[in-house]
Amino acid sequence: MTNSEATTEPLLLRGARLVLPARVAEGASLLVEGGRIARVLEGEEVAGAPAAPALDLAGATLYPGFVDVHIHGAVGVDTMEASADDLHAVARFLASRGVTAWLPTFVPAPDEDYARAARAIEELIRTQDARPAAARAVGVHYEGPFVNERQCGALRVPFFRAYDSAADVDALPRINTEGAAHMMTVAPEVAGGVELIGELRRRGWVVSVGHTRADIDTLERARAAGARHMTHFPNAMPPLHHRAPGPVAWGLLREDVTVDVIADGVHSDPVMVELVLRTKTPARVALISDAVAPAGLGDGEYRVWGETITVREGRTSNERGSIAGSVITILDAARLVSRLGFAETDLARMASLNPARLLGLDAVCGSVEEGKRADLVALDAEGRPRLTLVGGRVAHDAL
Repeated sequence: MTNSEATTEPLLLRGARLVLPARVAEGASLLVEGGRIARVLEGEEVAGAPAAPALDLAGATLYPGFVDVHIHGAVGVDTMEASADDLHAVARFLASRGVTAWLPTFVPAPDEDYARAARAIEELIRTQDARPAAARAVGVHYEGPFVNERQCGALRVPFFRAYDSAADVDALPRINTEGAAHMMTVAPEVAGGVELIGELRRRGWVVSVGHTRADIDTLERARAAGARHMTHFPNAMPPLHHRAPGPVAWGLLREDVTVDVIADGVHSDPVMVELVLRTKTPARVALISDAVAPAGLGDGEYRVWGETITVREGRTSNERGSIAGSVITILDAARLVSRLGFAETDLARMASLNPARLLGLDAVCGSVEEGKRADLVALDAEGRPRLTLVGGRVAHDAL
């Protein structure tokens, strides 16, 4: 099979290790029909599998496709400047790394930039089923603009905003395609921040706390208003302090609050990544890339967000010396988490099910279960993607 146009006819994936929600099935097979997982076949069922074109995945481990809810671009494409064709190039790259769904992410910007970028995402979502198979764009994530300038990270402070009324949300372009997810990272301590969270939740947005210095009382009010997730935890927050616990302590302690983590070994030391994952448990963590346009291009100097970003040995740095996003994919994050000793079922949960659940997509994708969309990635013994299916279509084929 090729990795361009792929079939939605019945397809049997034979002999793989299947990473199911609670266990790994050895030497199993999986039947795909109509773009969905039709049957999981184990034991004696494997010998009696229905007649269908088959791919031999012996020696490979089949995971649910990865879901990235925070990504600014890759392969030279910035989501703020991209056309639909540019975004599709990112989606093709992501599929080659096992990602099957992604949420293009914006940084604070002028209204006209938001509008242009949103139109490109809309066009991609409307046309992606007619394009060569690739990771599916599923909506938009606004990282800001209602965040704290004292925790700006690499975001552009001149475009930060305060919230005054619902008209401020009306001014932000939506993705006007059915089922599109809308997510925003908010610092609840900015002017009107808690009220903004309530307004976003009333409109069905996913709200994540980030780029914040909020105290515990403000965070509790944000939680009551509907904020139950935290962005690239614990980055862009004050360090944990025993007399000023702040967002890090709050996020670690609240069982009804989930977090996402950039597991690149740069944004946080691997020991801190392990601390967060073991404290929150894999049930409450989503892996993200926070990748920027240079991802996939290697070391060098690149123009991103109006400034020069340098990439050296996997670390980004802007002109102020701050880390400016990452150059990893979810696959790289999963590899680091694996090295920390987490089980394959934990990886599947953090890289697939939890981010899908955050966006309300877990009934459709995020796990290897009958009836769900056949968004799948087969990794070989060295963790390299050998096959990626998106809705049953082959988006990457290295068999």
